[in-house]
Amino acid sequence: MAMLALIRRMSTVVEEAPRLTKFSLQAPKCVEVEFSNGNAFKLSAEFLRINSPAVDGKIRSIGGEKVISGRRHVGIMSAEPVGNYGVRLNFDDLHKTGIYSWDYFYHLGSKKFTLMRSYIKTLKKYGLSRDPRGRK
Repeated sequence: MAMLALIRRMSTVVEEAPRLTKFSLQAPKCVEVEFSNGNAFKLSAEFLRINSPAVDGKIRSIGGEKVISGRRHVGIMSAEPVGNYGVRLNFDDLHKTGIYSWDYFYHLGSKKFTLMRSYIKTLKKYGLSRDPRGRK
């Protein structure tokens, strides 16, 4: 009986992603986003670049892990709207194929500290750096 009630509760709780209420590009350093539930996130260019949703030739695959190093000083040059669901960010390292949906911005903002810690841990694991080659 208790299990059935739990299953019913789980199947009726559908969490909708909050609606984007503000998008602001603070070129070249960051993007600021706000959502209808009151959450607001400031996402750095480096953080957005290393979490690009696009497949990119500058990604190193080490042991099956996606590793992008040397992007500490990357900048965002522009943001182009893509329909009503997101933007394409153009970075100064010439990466411009990633389309960031509003839901993806929310995911990144909600998990920002966990994702960044994991990224730094992965870099250390493989002896890589956030700094570009020659700038440590």
